[in-house]
Amino acid sequence: MLSQVTSGALLGIEAYLVEVQVDLARGLPYFTTVGLPEGAVKESKDRVKSALKNCGYTFPRERVTVNLAPADIKKTGTAFDLPIAVGLLAAQGLIEPDRLSEYLLMGELSLDGRLRPINGALSLAMAVRDGGLKGIILPEENAPEAAVVEQIEVLPAPHLPAVMEFLAGNGNLTPYKADLNSLFNQKAVKGLNLHDVRGQEHVTT
Repeated sequence: MLSQVTSGALLGIEAYLVEVQVDLARGLPYFTTVGLPEGAVKESKDRVKSALKNCGYTFPRERVTVNLAPADIKKTGTAFDLPIAVGLLAAQGLIEPDRLSEYLLMGELSLDGRLRPINGALSLAMAVRDGGLKGIILPEENAPEAAVVEQIEVLPAPHLPAVMEFLAGNGNLTPYKADLNSLFNQKAVKGLNLHDVRGQEHVTT
């Protein structure tokens, strides 16, 4: 079975959307990631496998192929852990495809399923807005940065089960709201114009 999860990646200070496609096929158990993944992305397999098992989910005993599209740009970092894990569970029929099309997912997984912070939350949130998605699901520590961007839902999550319950329609993730005027008065976000994150321009850093 094939599933697709929307994620993102950084190219300099800009972010672009990435399709995380997960295919389960009959055959001897095997896991491969394609789409120009670098070291930390390839290691995602081991983090995801442990996180799934420690959270009570089943890691598929099939041939697993993960494709990160577009496949002609290098993918770096650990933030693909969450979308790959969700893609594996979706390919097993645990989530309706419609739910996966609305949100961008990013987050590094601890072996016990907790979400660890990532880099580039602000740029990723802007890519979500510009791409017409409903919102972004990401680690709790990244919510204040991502919430600077208006017009999207920023949903912080503590761990993988919370994300799965939300996507399955059995739980809630509370949107994080930022006080933009306070943030900019305190110069918490440097190098940005207030209009940039309100959808009128792009990042000027």
